[in-house]
Amino acid sequence: METFEAIRTLRAVRAYRDAPIPDEIVRRIVEAGRLTASAGNQQPWRFIVVRDKDTLRQLGALAPTGRYIAQTPLAVVVAITKSDNAVSDASRAIQSMLLAAWSEGVGSNWVGFHHLEAVKAPLSIPDDLDVLAILPFGYPAEPISGENKKRKSLAEVASRERFSQPFE
Repeated sequence: METFEAIRTLRAVRAYRDAPIPDEIVRRIVEAGRLTASAGNQQPWRFIVVRDKDTLRQLGALAPTGRYIAQTPLAVVVAITKSDNAVSDASRAIQSMLLAAWSEGVGSNWVGFHHLEAVKAPLSIPDDLDVLAILPFGYPAEPISGENKKRKSLAEVASRERFSQPFE
């Protein structure tokens, strides 16, 4: 899928088919995160790839907004160092992974934003890292169209040269 088309059609997916994701696609998803630029090339992220069904069920139970993680074939837990740019840099890496997955027909959604301290113990994540997000991945249970996204118009969010000058 062409990059802009992936951006245009990307949707949050919370229901997945019971179908495994091939290893080469999983590798591409994680590589997309790893290859993302970061401030000072610090790469403040660590990615924990989880495929074990029992662990996925446990992650679903520990993430209040992500119970559906228990039904997915794969999750990537994103842990970050405690540094000034970590959230920003890891957010960029997460978006890269979401787009890489979507371009392969694999859906996802960002679960959590910090407040995932309980996830550290079952995954042996050290205390000097924070858990920023859990990204469940899977093939969407239902066909999803990127058409008709509910977004503000370009005129509402973009200006030319100075704030409030119409961008046309």
